[in-house]
Amino acid sequence: MKQLFESCVTHIENSLQGAEAYTANFKAEESDFVRFNKSSIRQAGSVRQAHLGIDLINGNKHAAGSTTLGADPDTDKAAIDKLINTLREQTAVVPEDPYLLINESDKSNSVVRGKELPQSEQLVQSVLDAGKGRDLVGILASGPVFAGFASSHGQRDWYENRSFHIDWSFYHQLDRAVKTAYAGCTWSDDEFNQQVETAASRIEPLSRESIKVKPGPQRVYLTPAALKNITGMLGWGGFGMRAHKSKQTPLLQMVESNAQLNKLVSIYENAENGVAPSFQSQGFQRPDCIPLIENGLYKNCLVSPRSSLEYETPCNGAYDSEAPVSLEMAGGSLKREEILQKLDTGIWIDNLWYLNYSDRNVCRMTGMTRFATFWVENGEIVAPLEVMRFDETVYRMLGENLIDLTEEREMIIDSNTYNSRSTGSTLLPGALIDDFRFTL
Repeated sequence: MKQLFESCVTHIENSLQGAEAYTANFKAEESDFVRFNKSSIRQAGSVRQAHLGIDLINGNKHAAGSTTLGADPDTDKAAIDKLINTLREQTAVVPEDPYLLINESDKSNSVVRGKELPQSEQLVQSVLDAGKGRDLVGILASGPVFAGFASSHGQRDWYENRSFHIDWSFYHQLDRAVKTAYAGCTWSDDEFNQQVETAASRIEPLSRESIKVKPGPQRVYLTPAALKNITGMLGWGGFGMRAHKSKQTPLLQMVESNAQLNKLVSIYENAENGVAPSFQSQGFQRPDCIPLIENGLYKNCLVSPRSSLEYETPCNGAYDSEAPVSLEMAGGSLKREEILQKLDTGIWIDNLWYLNYSDRNVCRMTGMTRFATFWVENGEIVAPLEVMRFDETVYRMLGENLIDLTEEREMIIDSNTYNSRSTGSTLLPGALIDDFRFTL
């Protein structure tokens, strides 16, 4: 793939005219996909694809577009020529862009991660073994993803990461299932087997008659998967410079009214531990780690190149969306084997969904429980709960009512495979929370 990228860059440079400049973004993957149903392989296939994006620049005017690359060099060159000609026509008529900022450094980087990942056949066998005697349904995606960046200034960046994610459920009956995932760049039989056994231990409680509790405050435990839904909502403008300057951030009270979260809460954009490329589309490098919230206090915004110019703030390698793509939260002191004991009496929540802001200005969210949610008494799972709706602020959930976070954290890679495999990831603990408000 790297050879294909370099060949495309050479052809682009040979096609420029006059004062034209360019940036180019290359994205590709060689992925194996396997779907499972009833603990058997139902669909298997491989995808090899590559895309090239070009931003043609002439002064402060520019136009961007992309093309799909194939296996034939002549066909690829013809597609690039067609794209450049189209962009050249557009550049002649578009207005100047006052917020165009391109990295003018000629410094180049090459990063390759995940070399030790087992072959897909081994991963498939592990999933089949986990499903023996159970009704397993899910999807496995694995293999390398590639990214490249080049510019007229001589910068050449290359990124390659071999990763996997296994997203599966142990289905019981009707609407009852235990949903679990395992993901990363390094495979561990022990970690995967522990995930399997933990999920399998929830199947028997699902067979019990469900109960309903009255709406109101409850002590809850949010698994890392459930907490991901909360932090994912925070990514909707919570950390972006643009949202902060326009006062649309849901964390506005932390910035303007000195609101704080619990001192246990530290959230980072940690490119070093994620699976996303180490650079963004304008060629700016992503720092290894950016503290966003530290010990409960807001620290930094994610700043894209456009926001950097508009608000006269140094760019820190954020994507145009200014949302985290490699979010990490520090762990606490709660041990995995003590979770039920510390929960004592309350609700174990495996997953949440249908989340939205019920009051964005105060970072209030609403959503519903999903999959394996259980009523717990005296540290023992009693029965599955009927679906419930919550309505809570982050300042209560991760602030005054946060009891502890787990020591162990879980890597969750975004399982989105529309168009291509996602490289978004989170590394999160579980959270024990008091007085979590349920409304229905």
